[in-house]
Amino acid sequence: MRKNIEFRTTDGVTLRGWHFLPDGVSGPVPTVVMAHGFSATKEIFLDKYAELFAQAGIASLVYDHRNLGASDGEPRQEIDPWAQINGYRDAITFAETLPETDASRIGVFGSSYSGGHVLVVGAIDRRVKCVVSQVPLVDGPRNAQRVIPAHLMAGMRAMFDADRRDRFFGKPPVRLPVVSNDGSPCALPTADSYEFMVNVAGRATDTWINEVTLRSVEMFMEYDPGAYISLISPTPLLMLVQREDHLTIADLALAAYEEARQPKKLITMPGGHFAAYIDNFATAGPGARDWFVEHLQPTQ
Repeated sequence: MRKNIEFRTTDGVTLRGWHFLPDGVSGPVPTVVMAHGFSATKEIFLDKYAELFAQAGIASLVYDHRNLGASDGEPRQEIDPWAQINGYRDAITFAETLPETDASRIGVFGSSYSGGHVLVVGAIDRRVKCVVSQVPLVDGPRNAQRVIPAHLMAGMRAMFDADRRDRFFGKPPVRLPVVSNDGSPCALPTADSYEFMVNVAGRATDTWINEVTLRSVEMFMEYDPGAYISLISPTPLLMLVQREDHLTIADLALAAYEEARQPKKLITMPGGHFAAYIDNFATAGPGARDWFVEHLQPTQ
């Protein structure tokens, strides 16, 4: 069963999403809080994960990050990782208020950019009893060095500086596409990003917009969620990594996994970043489900 929900963050922004419940639920059940990656909205296949979890008796609270999709927030299409982390924590608080939630059995799921967020949330919020991090960004500075050609980096930083000066004097933030295929500057400059976001996700929903603020990219390049990974323990961590991921670089994710402490588990899959949602969902989805089932059991 799925119903629409909305809740307010601690700074007054209304976030909207879905509450999935197992059929025939009669009491509080374990609940997973989840949101999507960079610029993505909940309609881009998060419902598949939530439906799979519901079949195993686990509820899900699925929502759009602030400034994106159905959620409120300004400026639109601005992606602030720390504001999104606080959104996760507010979503956990909201989940605790629902009579269907067993507040002692809350997990978090994040994919791509949010795969990094849940590493931070799992480390700093002990209400979280289980973490699943799928194809995560773990190191924004090093990831950017690998994705953005070196000869373009100086120009990118000059754009950041000019945008900051303009905003200081009250001008609106500069915007750029999330993806492009004509060589123009964009936030996710890989061919598979364009193919998935435009030709797969973009055809599956009209909630995704191919635009972000330039400072969203600047914040991406300053964000280092992997620094928190060793602090997640003793909360159980599952990491799902695509072995040929060159968007959120696979070897950076694997190196971060080595820094995590037990209990932890790694599942690797063939293919690039976006394969987890479609080609490898038969591995990724059940892998996440089984981790939640195992680690969100009632406390003895």
